Amino acid sequence: MKEYTINNRIINIFYNENETKELPVIILNTFNNEGKNVWEKCNELNSKDFILVSIGNIDWNNDLTPWECLPLFKGDSKYLGHADTYLKEIENDIIPIIEEYITNELNKKISYYGIAGYSLSGLFALYTGFKTNKFKKIASISGSLWYPKFAEYVKSNKLNDNIEKIYFSLGNKESKSRIEILSTVKDKTKEIYEYVNKSINSIYEENEGNHFKDETQRTAKGIKWLLE
Repeated sequence: MKEYTINNRIINIFYNENETKELPVIILNTFNNEGKNVWEKCNELNSKDFILVSIGNIDWNNDLTPWECLPLFKGDSKYLGHADTYLKEIENDIIPIIEEYITNELNKKISYYGIAGYSLSGLFALYTGFKTNKFKKIASISGSLWYPKFAEYVKSNKLNDNIEKIYFSLGNKESKSRIEILSTVKDKTKEIYEYVNKSINSIYEENEGNHFKDETQRTAKGIKWLLE
């Protein structure tokens, strides 16, 4: 593993020591620097070989949201919608350093980039598909696709032509929320999946439990599917 600090973000690069010369790179935005756990779970699931780049120390509610959203509950704060700015940071500041390390230190070529995320990070992962051609494969795991006007955005904008696969998943109890907008997550996720699947190879899976169950396992499952 190699660790960097870039713009106060914590960047970890996980890889297996082997002779493979060309590998995909999956970027994972993390809530609590859970990259190591996801990497280990991917190996347990016998995922195809890849390089995982986890990014931590993210302003979760603001860096990963595409536009502003009012607080959802008492004590919550407004979501500021800085996703476009954060995506530029990933492309302009973080990826060049990743590429330099993989190319010059690991002596490997990057076959393609994918992006994965859980919760708001899953929302962000899908949003990037409309904003950049950098990522070929996307995993939105228990993604916050309840986000206001996001389903409408998906249907009125075009995903980049280079995207090959998109993974969607949700816990089967996630829609059982007292907060009205959160209770729409299953309907919105399936609506988006069904729309996207018309033109892009996609899958929708349900897992047992609510939003906070088996996050690492669910994330690793999504990444494994992207690599297949």
